[in-house]
Amino acid sequence: MKEVPGFIGKLSKLLDTIAGGVMVGAMTLVVLNIILRNFFKSPILGTYEYVGFLTALMIGLSLAYCAYQNFHIAVGFVVEKFSPRVQALIDAVMALAAFVFLIFSTWHLGKYAHSMALTGEVSPTTRTPFYPFIYAVAFGLFVLCLVLLVQVIESIRKVTKE
Repeated sequence: MKEVPGFIGKLSKLLDTIAGGVMVGAMTLVVLNIILRNFFKSPILGTYEYVGFLTALMIGLSLAYCAYQNFHIAVGFVVEKFSPRVQALIDAVMALAAFVFLIFSTWHLGKYAHSMALTGEVSPTTRTPFYPFIYAVAFGLFVLCLVLLVQVIESIRKVTKE
């Protein structure tokens, strides 16, 4: 069973690395657009759209690793006054609530991406299809759901162990 959390950790780290590359790509695009606009009077067509797509990818792909590393904001000043068992129970309930919400969000994002693919919806300036980016964000949220599920299981183990 220990292989599953390890695999999910590696997958979330891989997605985070990809998100970092996407961030570098977005920054490069913006800088290149500024240089081309100012010095050659020839900006890159659709930079605003591309940066929007890349930002969505960056956020969607980096969320799982953030949760895996527990880098998210947590309100612990009240919870830390409880026993470790109660803290683990609260962690399990919160992670389960987040898991349920995000699994539904992932499902609906997947359905939305599918409908965008069927209708052929594209961006207005560059005519870039929306659905690949929506699918990628949905996949990132799905990996986040897996991370939360592992956290629920680990918290339940802490509750039953003590």
